[in-house]
Amino acid sequence: MTEIIERPVAAGPITGPNWGLTKFLDPLRIPPVLRPHSWWGQDMITIPMIAKRQKLHSELPQSTLWTYAGHFPGPTIEVRSGKQLRISWSNEIDGEFPLVAVQGPVADAPTSRPGRELDRPGYSLIEGVADLPSWTVVHLHGARTNAGNDGWAHNAGLKGTSQLAEYQNRQPAMPLWYHDHAMAITRFNVHTGLAGMYLIRDDEEDELDLPHGDREIPLIITDRNLDTDPATGALTGQLLFKVPVVPNGPMIPFSGPFNLVNGVIWPHLDVDARWYRFRLLNAANSRFYTLNLVDENNVPVNDAVRLIGTDGGLLPAPTELPTAGLTVAPAERFDVLVDFSRFKGQKLKLRNADPRLGGIEPDLMEFRVDGRAKHDPFQLPEQISRSYLRLKHGTTLPEDHDHVWIALLLNKDGHPEMWDLEQVDADPGGPGVIQLQDPNGGLKTFRMIGRIFDDTTGIFIDHDRWAVWNILHVANGGPAHPIHIHLTEFQALSRRSFTTTFDQPTERTTAPIDGFTDVPLEKYEEGWKDTIIVNPGQWVSVAGQFGGGTGEFMYHCHILDHEDEGMMRPFVVHPPEVAKFHVHPGGGHHHDA
Repeated sequence: MTEIIERPVAAGPITGPNWGLTKFLDPLRIPPVLRPHSWWGQDMITIPMIAKRQKLHSELPQSTLWTYAGHFPGPTIEVRSGKQLRISWSNEIDGEFPLVAVQGPVADAPTSRPGRELDRPGYSLIEGVADLPSWTVVHLHGARTNAGNDGWAHNAGLKGTSQLAEYQNRQPAMPLWYHDHAMAITRFNVHTGLAGMYLIRDDEEDELDLPHGDREIPLIITDRNLDTDPATGALTGQLLFKVPVVPNGPMIPFSGPFNLVNGVIWPHLDVDARWYRFRLLNAANSRFYTLNLVDENNVPVNDAVRLIGTDGGLLPAPTELPTAGLTVAPAERFDVLVDFSRFKGQKLKLRNADPRLGGIEPDLMEFRVDGRAKHDPFQLPEQISRSYLRLKHGTTLPEDHDHVWIALLLNKDGHPEMWDLEQVDADPGGPGVIQLQDPNGGLKTFRMIGRIFDDTTGIFIDHDRWAVWNILHVANGGPAHPIHIHLTEFQALSRRSFTTTFDQPTERTTAPIDGFTDVPLEKYEEGWKDTIIVNPGQWVSVAGQFGGGTGEFMYHCHILDHEDEGMMRPFVVHPPEVAKFHVHPGGGHHHDA
């Protein structure tokens, strides 16, 4: 692992956008790789969670972090497809909670500046965060495993306890990631540093002979805020969870003025003039990144970039980046190849063009390309995955499948919510009703049967059964939501826009939603995914098979603040033989209608 060089801390008052820190000063850290070792024929790893002091930039003092095995991000765990692994996640965290949490009025744009600013009108500490214990549970995001290993949010443990999880890894090559998932405090725990990558390898991937070793590099992107010294105004290393609050309304999710890659603020990476493979992960709490590779004049050179994989594995063929750049929502992963051969002796940047930046520094990191020509035997193949199949109704997607309906909305108090929906014959009246004029024919009427996590479970799916999830974002405005469904990899079938008739004060539609227009999917959205962006006024349908584990799982928005504040719901996967004997509300499955 490359160590960050010690440098003096900036003195005196600081101003944005760089807040006194030198961009591209420090080398990119590469997290260490952990590969399983056998014990009596069983692959096992113990990973302790510990507090660690680590610099996020060489011009800063050290930050106190909570880490997996002493690293932020955590070690990259590599496994073979089909090879079972047991991990003992051991909570050995000492000390106080390492965040200072502050809220300020949204009109004052508190996220754009460091410092807790408690002397400014409307700013205050968020009560209770400083008192939080080290209460953790690990979710391996994207894993097909029994529910007892999945990191159920209520099943967190305190210091001195361990979570023994078994991962079958009966999945093709794909980039998973692991992170904390403790009920109501995931946003805080992940923010302390509890996240890392987990790569599954298989023979199909090996045969491609993709760039590997020093030329296969994880790029784990996050954002953070930092406190300042009240006397000098200089940045300290103290992590600052600083969020805006709407008057008489909800707290807005965290975003910060400092972007980090692999735990370093604005790092650089020295590369040869050859092909490289980058495993991109957006591990930020809420920030969307729209990524472009740009030259020294900030002109995009995205034609040197090819996408070869998504959350759930390899694409059938290399795909170009979208014209405006690659938008990566929280929890999404992308497998990216970059050809640096034509940029000998140049400096390129990974840059964020997302319109939600709000004046924050757009640069993420710098690539410094060696000036010497290097022989590179790798040639971009026309085909990547031979095993990939596109899902289509009636062929690769069986006609006999379940339908699940959920709604994303803003409730009468302006707070984002997620509803389980049950189809009914007629409008029962009152709140919690959504009607739509199905473009395939017929009026559909739904009633809300669950809106917060601890409401009654309403979704039941038979093990190994296919299900199409219909996600309706009925809010009139509001944020896009990255929706993650545990236990499955899915493919997007369609994306449609519509004119919403959802009335926020009465929490129901005033007339059937209509006016559907197909929105073409990006080519990479046809790949296997476990997290999908759903924009306001859109109906997104995804299809996945629910196998590889049984029990009670979760689906949720992966904006961590939304997840903690209610946008998370349970669902059950059980053997069909057992389902016949199981009495539950609603009478069972959401079958094809």
